[in-house]
Amino acid sequence: MSPKPWLVVIDAQRIFADPASEWCAPRFAETVEPIRELVTEHADRVVQTRWVPPPVKRGSWVPYFETFPFADRSPHDPMFDLVDEIADLRLPHTVSEPTFGKWGEQLCGVTGPQAHLILAGVATDCCVLSTALAAADAGCTVEVVAAACAGSSDEAHDRALAAMELYAPQISIR
Repeated sequence: MSPKPWLVVIDAQRIFADPASEWCAPRFAETVEPIRELVTEHADRVVQTRWVPPPVKRGSWVPYFETFPFADRSPHDPMFDLVDEIADLRLPHTVSEPTFGKWGEQLCGVTGPQAHLILAGVATDCCVLSTALAAADAGCTVEVVAAACAGSSDEAHDRALAAMELYAPQISIR
């Protein structure tokens, strides 16, 4: 019998939901109900992630923040809070990372190595994709719930899903 899967809700934060944000995922609101349903289904096996800026910008992060200076804020800035529609669920585990991909020591510490992960959240073409690839490389089984993800655009969302499908059977799209 395979271990029960973990739901990972990736970066359901105001910075990706607010239409005034440069990083708004236009279909973010459409992910809320599917995410809420997944949370109910997975109960205590849910991890929410938060993207936060790295405290010190090095390497490629230097020109990145020159391009997107609006995102260079304190990790405690309200723009990095989870949206109210998700925060009210009081999810049991939180991982905050200054990287697009959330698979790493913190997430592995919660789920265990070679976990079965179900991914939802934003942006499909950035943080979801980066998390899925790193987790699959580490030996995790990854399922991406397309209806519970939103991209920076519809085209980018579809392209990211298509790219992840190339990694079957390690990554599957449902």
